[in-house]
Amino acid sequence: MPSVRQKQVEELIKRNFGLVLQNEGTYVFGAKPLVTVTQVKISPDFGQAKIYLSIYNTEHKQEVILEMEDNKVRLKQSLAMRLRKHMRRVPDIDFYLDDTLDEMLRLNQLFDRLHENNQMGEEEE
Repeated sequence: MPSVRQKQVEELIKRNFGLVLQNEGTYVFGAKPLVTVTQVKISPDFGQAKIYLSIYNTEHKQEVILEMEDNKVRLKQSLAMRLRKHMRRVPDIDFYLDDTLDEMLRLNQLFDRLHENNQMGEEEE
C-alpha cells in the first residue's frame, strides 16, 4: 500500500506530466493523437515511475508509446524542470498504455448488442 508521500508524488507527477504533454506532445508524436495521463505509480524508493497513458484519435496507439520512448530524455528533462522545486531527484519514467476506456467501450457495445437481441436473460412480463 502506497504511503501518503508516494500518493502526493504520484499526483504531482501526473499533473505536471500532463502539462509536459500539452507543451511537448506535438513535437514528439504529432498533432493528431490526444494523449492523457490516467495514472502514475511510483516505487517505494521514488526511483521509478510508471506513467499510464490513454491515447485517442489514432488506431496505432503502440506507435505513440514507442515515439514517447524514443523521446524519453526530452520528456524527462521537461518534467524535471517542472518538479525541481518539489523533488530532489526525478525518477526514471516508463510509459504504459492504459486501455481501460477502450475496453469499457467494447463491453458497452457488447451489452447493447445483447440487449437488442433479447439475450440479456431478463424475464418477460
